[in-house]
Amino acid sequence: MQTRSVRFSAAVMVASDRSFEGVRSDKTGPGLRKYLQSLGYDVVFLDIVPDDRQSIVSVLQKWVSEDMINVILVSGGTGLGPRDVTPEATLEVIERRIPGMEEAMRRASLEITPHAILSRAVVGCVGNSLIINLPGSPKGAMENLKVIEPALEHALELITGGSPDP
Repeated sequence: MQTRSVRFSAAVMVASDRSFEGVRSDKTGPGLRKYLQSLGYDVVFLDIVPDDRQSIVSVLQKWVSEDMINVILVSGGTGLGPRDVTPEATLEVIERRIPGMEEAMRRASLEITPHAILSRAVVGCVGNSLIINLPGSPKGAMENLKVIEPALEHALELITGGSPDP
């Protein structure tokens, strides 16, 4: 883990009916925020939304339209439950998928649990923003983020018009 000066901004969204309704306190969002800050990202938002496609799309569209958030982590709603709609909401917003990041997260997760094969997490970009779906559990979200973290800065440099050389 390499700490760097702030060059990129970030936001964290947690998609969870129970956390949104106050039934369960969210631990995933604060953990992701702390980790991003330790890497030098300026985390400007941490929001909890219900497992509702339009709610997720609305927040994502707002964040990407401001053209100021480079990394958007969306935790939760990536499974097979009837209210797991994060991938569909993300696909509605992104312009291009980044399947290599999706595959890397699933591959690494399969070494931990056979249930990782059920993940429908999406990673993609729109404008100057990279949107990453992560599992809802604090442990799963952190494990997945750490898998792709080594490529994050380079991906952001490319998305924001920087040098293509790593």
